[in-house]
Amino acid sequence: MGHKVHPKIHRTPVIFPWDSRWFSSKEYAACAEQDMCIREYLMKKCKDAHIDAISVGRGPKNVTITILAAKPGFIIGRSGQELDVMRKHIETKILQMKSKVKINVREVHSPALSASVVAQSIVADVERRVAFRRVMKQTIERVMKAGAKGVKIKLAGRLNGVEIARQETLFEGKIPLITLRSDVDYSQFVARTMYGAIGVKVWIYRGEVFGMKDKFEEKEEPTKKKKPRN
Repeated sequence: MGHKVHPKIHRTPVIFPWDSRWFSSKEYAACAEQDMCIREYLMKKCKDAHIDAISVGRGPKNVTITILAAKPGFIIGRSGQELDVMRKHIETKILQMKSKVKINVREVHSPALSASVVAQSIVADVERRVAFRRVMKQTIERVMKAGAKGVKIKLAGRLNGVEIARQETLFEGKIPLITLRSDVDYSQFVARTMYGAIGVKVWIYRGEVFGMKDKFEEKEEPTKKKKPRN
């Protein structure tokens, strides 16, 4: 029998760091549960923002949350009102006023190369009753134009409202799932239609990586050095 392993967790200690940045020996279970509640709340609250990833960092008395989104304007709102509402909800309902929360929102530079963003866009199109094959073909074309070396999309369920559920898979390029240094982004979401649930899975291969790759690091633009005049 084959054993399916999550492509991102398979590479987490090799090229991907953990999304949760904290350590706790006595309250590990409580902190892990809070992280899950924070991510579920933000994904539900900011559904239209197409969130790529959420990082949770903990200090002695504060919690820093970093959100990578394709549409950060939906999260920030007018003059940051939405951020204040989410911050207060997390502090009072999830953390029980034990820590202060700081939320940072950053924009994804290449949304077409993010499996989470691509999967959420497919879910939105499927829920609007767009033909699933056209959505899959257009998505693959857009991802490959963005610079990906391979992409695979799988939909499963009552596609187009048929009585018998089935799977449809389209791919282009290559998806090396075994090689640890291959940068493979993976995500799965569920589209809720009037005929039932349709599962959406997306694999995107972005080339090989030598060393750790942290998407939450702010990369500084290199400054050009001026040549000395003789």
